[in-house]
Amino acid sequence: MRQIIWTNFAISELKNIFLYYRMVAGDKVAVKIRKSIFNSTKPLIKHPFIGPIEENLIDLKQEHRYLVEGNYKILYRLDKNNIYITDIFDCRQNPSKMKR
Repeated sequence: MRQIIWTNFAISELKNIFLYYRMVAGDKVAVKIRKSIFNSTKPLIKHPFIGPIEENLIDLKQEHRYLVEGNYKILYRLDKNNIYITDIFDCRQNPSKMKR
């Protein structure tokens, strides 16, 4: 059975999102957003191909896929045994920043 693994970069991005919303909107909103992003990845265990392929990352040849939660794209890729959450990307940014 596959498991979900968050990369250090994705964890860092989620933390930055949390800290930003905690500063501008308070703890309650920050926790709610963090929880909604985190929980939206749970269906990937049973349905790993639910997200479409991310066209902006095709040149990486890792078949990145994504889910959308609020203003964020949750980018992930698969291998035989695991689902790797690689980034949480704010869709209000220029998509070219996705290749960072």
